[in-house]
Amino acid sequence: MSRLVKVGVIGTGFIGPAHIEAARRTFLAEVIALADINEEVARCKAGQYAVPRCYGDYRELLRDEEVEIVHICTPNYLHYEMSREALLAGKHVICEKPLAMNRKEAEELLELAEKKNLLHAVHFNIRYYPLAREAKEMVRDGRVGTVFAVHGSYLQDWLFYDTDYNWRLEPELSGESRAIADIGSHWLDLMEYITGQRVTEVFADFATFHTTRKKPLKPVETYAGKILQPEDYQSIPIHTEDYASVLLHFTNGAHGVLTVNQVAAGRKNRLYYEIDGSRCALSWDSERPNELWIGRRDKANEILMKDPSLLSASTRSIVSFPGGHNEGFPDTSKQFFREVYRLLLDGQNKSSGERDFPTFADGLREVTLCEAILESARTGKWITV
Repeated sequence: MSRLVKVGVIGTGFIGPAHIEAARRTFLAEVIALADINEEVARCKAGQYAVPRCYGDYRELLRDEEVEIVHICTPNYLHYEMSREALLAGKHVICEKPLAMNRKEAEELLELAEKKNLLHAVHFNIRYYPLAREAKEMVRDGRVGTVFAVHGSYLQDWLFYDTDYNWRLEPELSGESRAIADIGSHWLDLMEYITGQRVTEVFADFATFHTTRKKPLKPVETYAGKILQPEDYQSIPIHTEDYASVLLHFTNGAHGVLTVNQVAAGRKNRLYYEIDGSRCALSWDSERPNELWIGRRDKANEILMKDPSLLSASTRSIVSFPGGHNEGFPDTSKQFFREVYRLLLDGQNKSSGERDFPTFADGLREVTLCEAILESARTGKWITV
C-alpha cells in the first residue's frame, strides 16, 4: 500500500471540516488529528468527522510526531502564530488566508518556511476551478491576446441584515480590512494568476452600510441564518468595510476595477470577472463554475463547458470527472491539496519556482495588496504597490 501523508487540522469551524473532507478525497492523505481551542468541541468534532486524535491545545497537535503537515483553519489573528510554531516544529503548512495580519509577519513566515525547507501554501483555492486554469492557459498561449482591461466583483449576502454577525466583523480577530481581505483577496489573486500581470497601483473607495450590528449572545454558525430574539443581541459598532470598489493598474498597462460587497442581496458567493483582450474576451461566474464565456467581435460568442476532452493538458490534470459532471467548490481544495501532498510524497523534488500552488509568497503578495488598498481608502489617493 502506498504511503499516506499524515495530516493535522487546527480549527473546526466552517472551513476546517472542508479541509478534512478535501484532504481525504485526494486519496493521498490520512487526517489523524484535529485541534480546537475548546477541548470538548475538539472531542465532539473528532467523533463527528472520524478523526482518531483530538487536542484542546494546538501545541499538543504540533508535538504529535506523526503529523507531517498542518492545515491552519482558524480566525485570521492566529494564522501568524500558529504557522510560525508549526514551521519551528518541522511541520509543512497549509494556511487559510490571509497568511498574517500585516506585511512584516507575512515576510517573516515566508523567510522561515524557506529557511526550514518546508512546504508552505495559502488556501487560494479558486485557482483550482478547472476553467480558471483553462483561462490562464488561454492567456499564456496567446489566444486572448494583449490584456487591455480586467473587471469584476465578488458579491455575498451573508451580512445583509444588521443581525448578521461573525468574528470576521471584529478587527482584532480579522484585521483592519474585512471585505477586501476576506473575498477581495481571492479575486486579486485569481486575476494576477490568470493574466500573469501584477497590480502596480490601486485607488480604493470603502463603505460601511451597517455601522452598528447586533451581536448574538448565543452561538450562531456561519451562513446558518438562524433567528434569535431581541434580547439575545448586543449592539456593536462596526469599523470594517461592507463594500469596496478599487481601481487597478497592471504591469503591462492594463486597467481594471474590482467591486466587493458582503451585503448584496441574492448573491450567495459570486466571484465574477471579465478579461478584455486584443483577440477575445473571457468571463466567468463562480456560481456557474463549469462555463467559461468567450467573447468575439467578428463571429459568434462561445460557451466553453468544463469537459476534459476540450481542455488543455494542464487543465486536465485538475479535472476528476467527464464533461456534464459538474465540479465545484469542494473539488478545488481537493485538487489544491493533491498537488501539495504529491510534492511532499515526492520528497519535494521540484524547486520552489516550479510549484503551481499558491505559497507563502502569494500570501505575502495579498497582504501587501490589501495594505495598499487600505492606505488608498484612508487617504483618497492612488497608492503604488
